[in-house]
Amino acid sequence: MSIHSSMDKSPEQGFMASYLDALSLVERLHRLLLDVIKDEFERLGIIDVNAVQALLLFNIGDNEVTAGELKTRGYYQGSNVSYNLKKLVEMGYMHHQRCEIDRRSVRVRLTQRGREIRSIVSELFGRHADGLQTKAVISIDGMDEITSALRRVERYWTDQIRYIY
Repeated sequence: MSIHSSMDKSPEQGFMASYLDALSLVERLHRLLLDVIKDEFERLGIIDVNAVQALLLFNIGDNEVTAGELKTRGYYQGSNVSYNLKKLVEMGYMHHQRCEIDRRSVRVRLTQRGREIRSIVSELFGRHADGLQTKAVISIDGMDEITSALRRVERYWTDQIRYIY
């Protein structure tokens, strides 16, 4: 038994260690997801769209949104949404149009090329979902438990941002 065994930790220290481990895992999983998408696109010979952009196209789907809505709806996890939107418009993956009401705001939606990228990502995620089930990596109940717990953490963090300061 090590000097720093879990028996030596207070419940608070044990929870903090688990919390930090979970935070690290969420961050690693997001980076790994981007790597998985990047690998799929390299395998298919698609080199003009990066993984962040492909995930952005996937998350927009059939919606028409503004850059601000992408952030607030949680469709986009990244620091430079405007840059990626501009690039996707230039490459023909998205349409953009100024809002009639607020001329400063631009609404975007996928072009046919953008929908093709979205379809590739959707098929990739479908294969992964099938593989997770057929290889018994996780059950639907286990997935529901993880999702539920992550939503509770999301609500807690959102409340911290809104009400603490």
